[in-house]
Amino acid sequence: PPEMNFIRKHAEEMRSKGIDRPASRLFSNPSGDYGSMVNERVGSSNWEDGSELGDTWVSRNAFSYGKGGEEGSSRPEVLDTLLQTTDRVVQEIDSVEYGLTDIQEYYANTGALRKAAETARSKYNALTSDPEKRKKGKVGCSIVECFGEETTPKELEDVLRLEYRSKLLNPKWADAMVKQGSGGAFEISTRMTALLGWGATSDFKEDWVYDQAVETYVDNEEIAQALRKSNPQAFANILKRALEAANRGIWNASEETLEKLQEMFNEMDAELEGVERR
Repeated sequence: PPEMNFIRKHAEEMRSKGIDRPASRLFSNPSGDYGSMVNERVGSSNWEDGSELGDTWVSRNAFSYGKGGEEGSSRPEVLDTLLQTTDRVVQEIDSVEYGLTDIQEYYANTGALRKAAETARSKYNALTSDPEKRKKGKVGCSIVECFGEETTPKELEDVLRLEYRSKLLNPKWADAMVKQGSGGAFEISTRMTALLGWGATSDFKEDWVYDQAVETYVDNEEIAQALRKSNPQAFANILKRALEAANRGIWNASEETLEKLQEMFNEMDAELEGVERR
């Protein structure tokens, strides 16, 4: 019966509304294309609200694949209807080398999918008058790490906290990256961008992460000078992302800290542009 087969239940509901191919469940990018474009928007600071990033993800992933000639058919109505009743997103991690905070693709897909579901649910709640059909609250997100024997699902926020403590904010990790020179500075820089991306797509707004990141890579003069010398573009991006997080309300920083960051960023910007400051 439909009550025990939710794929059938939802498919029949969509079919009654005249939606074509309501059993579609495998969605991705257009055939021959790749990427959600969410990380590109975050990287270029081209976004105003997290829901925009969710919409971008939907526009790039509303293409159905499966039997019956489904080779990237556009099915935005099916995807949007499914997102309206999504309670939880699950992401599998199958590599110990790259975690959620290491690369841009995780927040650009898992985080943006979660945001898209929350946006769809909000619209659904505004339209329906049936309290039993209302889906309230935020969409959950479970992370399943499959590279070891322990595969118990963990909450996204718990995994992010653990990864930031063990990598970006870990003094041993920071020292190792600084010793690598330009490449290590780049790794630190990309993780600062990803930190902002998680704030944008999943509302990960924990001040202690930004506070300690600034203490480690900016306030520590020895590390700051090493990063500035080895990779000035990467160091400028570290400053830029911290300032951007504060300006977007993701990080509550003191005025003194923001003034220092802005002054240092202005110096780096002038240096990269080849402008001699007097």
